[in-house]
Amino acid sequence: MTRYIIDVQFQHPDGRIERIRRRSPVNTRRGAQQYEREVRSALLSGTYQKGDTTRQEPKQEPCPSFAQFASQFIDNYATVNNKPSSVRSKRSMLEHHLTPFFGKMRLSQIGPRQIERYKALKAKTLSAKTINNHLTTVRKMLVVASEWGYLEAVPSVKWMRAPKPEFRFLDFEEADRLLEGAKEEPMWWTMILVAMRTGLRQGELLGLRWCDVDLKSGRLVIRQAVAEGIVGTPKNHRQRELPLAESVHQALEAWRHRLGPLVFCQPDGTMLTKNMCKWPLIRAKRKAGIEALGWHDLRHTFASHLVMRGVPLRAVQELLGHSTIEMTMRYAHLSPKVLHSAVQSLDDEVAAQERHKKPPE
Repeated sequence: MTRYIIDVQFQHPDGRIERIRRRSPVNTRRGAQQYEREVRSALLSGTYQKGDTTRQEPKQEPCPSFAQFASQFIDNYATVNNKPSSVRSKRSMLEHHLTPFFGKMRLSQIGPRQIERYKALKAKTLSAKTINNHLTTVRKMLVVASEWGYLEAVPSVKWMRAPKPEFRFLDFEEADRLLEGAKEEPMWWTMILVAMRTGLRQGELLGLRWCDVDLKSGRLVIRQAVAEGIVGTPKNHRQRELPLAESVHQALEAWRHRLGPLVFCQPDGTMLTKNMCKWPLIRAKRKAGIEALGWHDLRHTFASHLVMRGVPLRAVQELLGHSTIEMTMRYAHLSPKVLHSAVQSLDDEVAAQERHKKPPE
């Protein structure tokens, strides 16, 4: 077993050099580094007690149980580093799934065997994607526990194979019908059009300000988003810039108001809520004869239309603000003409070679 020992040499004001070799009370690399800092600080302040055998050692903090660490994780990590919606999701999965299973185990007792048992149990009632979401939280908790000195190593986690998530999008004709269904409500018509032509998430639409829209150059910058009524950074904490299609440019110019800084707002200029946005979309889709449609489906529609028009996936990734190309690849199957053209080029090359052959004599 690895033992972590500190070895400190300290020169006193009178020139005397004192060497201190002690075993770290917390037997991890980070624990030893922290202990060394404490010893050096005590030496500098003159509070270090001479004589290793008489000095009272700090007791090693025991490895907490999963349930004990869960509250630390939420209060001291998740609420600081995650968006409110993500914190709420983590609280829910901990309360209803993870803590009932892992709660009494100490973090050091959680390994591949326990994780596989959890997967086997939850596979009876939950989808593979949901279980993978749970495993992501478990692994993040163990990583944080390691960084905080509770664990020496983080156990490996094997993800479950999950089918690619399905998504809803409007075809070109349905998109036109939806806009027709919303035409009697100018703000909502404009908001639906912007969603379908820019791919902004609903929170980004709610947080969009006129100062983020440059109508002269025909572009907008996504700098903030709203989650549960709280204004924060966009997803992945990355702002991005989007060029405006001519239809969006004209619509925003026509909609320009002086109610306040927000592009889409209530009559008094205050921020809209997600619940307020629900019913206008329902009214528009009913008039258009469209079933099962949400605001995020308009983002899918934007991406799908781009791919069907032959726009490269890398460009689509940038426009959507995806952190990885894997997220964008879900739309790849929507470009059959592009794929067909790629394969057809093989025959085109052969035909071209045949045409350039000299005719037989």
